Amino acid sequence: MKAIQITHSQELNIIEKEKPQTIGVGEVLLKLCYVGFCGSDINTFMGRNTMALNPVIPGHEVGAIIEAVGAEVPENLKPGMVVTCNPYTNCGKCASCRNQRFNACQHNETLGVQRNGAMMEYIVLPWEKVIPAGQLSPKVCALVEPMSVGFHAVNRAQVTDIDTVMVIGCGMVGMGAIVRAMLRGATVIAADIDDEKLALAKKMGATYTINTKTEDVHQRLASITENFGPDVIIEAVGSIPTYQMAVNEVAFTGRVVCIGYAKSEVSFQTKYFVQKELDIRGSRNAQPSDFRAVIRYLERLTVDSSADNNTIESLITRIVKPEEALDTMRWWSENPGKVFRILLAF
Repeated sequence: MKAIQITHSQELNIIEKEKPQTIGVGEVLLKLCYVGFCGSDINTFMGRNTMALNPVIPGHEVGAIIEAVGAEVPENLKPGMVVTCNPYTNCGKCASCRNQRFNACQHNETLGVQRNGAMMEYIVLPWEKVIPAGQLSPKVCALVEPMSVGFHAVNRAQVTDIDTVMVIGCGMVGMGAIVRAMLRGATVIAADIDDEKLALAKKMGATYTINTKTEDVHQRLASITENFGPDVIIEAVGSIPTYQMAVNEVAFTGRVVCIGYAKSEVSFQTKYFVQKELDIRGSRNAQPSDFRAVIRYLERLTVDSSADNNTIESLITRIVKPEEALDTMRWWSENPGKVFRILLAF
């Protein structure tokens, strides 16, 4: 079977692997239909992802069909079902696991990063990691995991309908945060440097948009929030300016939730931590409830006759074959701001 392998030196190869011949107790064999390229994958390709194996088979954004099931797999998982997967591991012993926050396991190994991933024709996974996708197509399933990360950040922020929420960064994860905050009734402000992404953010539920490259962010926020500032700011970029913007612009007694990994140290005016009595929270990966919430949302978009199905299609920048993957990654590395999701189709 075919698999994609990336090294840290801008090399991507199609390799041959043996199709799994046996399925163990409690395991499920998946036939991969679509697998998304994540931001971690382009960082691996560019040599910037120090957490990834080298070389590594990428892929943890999965749209698949169950091919076969092993013994002792629950009856609700049947061959022919469309599924996605929870790509994280948890050790069961660290402080996070002890507190039932398995998504933040100290020893987590995500598919396609710390261990080989799902960008191959078939993969065997424990049944606990296989998530039924209801009426979604395998293509749409590949969008579930990145959106669930944004959904989880909104949970971490404890967003309610009286909040004004600013999401910095309108990639797939940021879009997930925008959608979840909108579904909770919050007033959502989307911030990015790309007008196309901002237009889609408005389509996804943002009330206001701010181009942080061309507009005065402080003045716009003052106007929108009557000089209070946003109650919640979710940082979904991972850069020095956006981290500083989040702390500087959030309201007094506000909440800052950090998703993005900054590549270098960030300096802050720490007086704002104290004067504003801020809650600054990290947000990592997602929980099963986040996956279920995203699936329900996407089902509504794809099943309801009144929904705008073009919204989902707008989130998919390209669908490519394995033979096109190398050229696509080179193009992405030169056009980072123009990509929502690239799906590889088997």
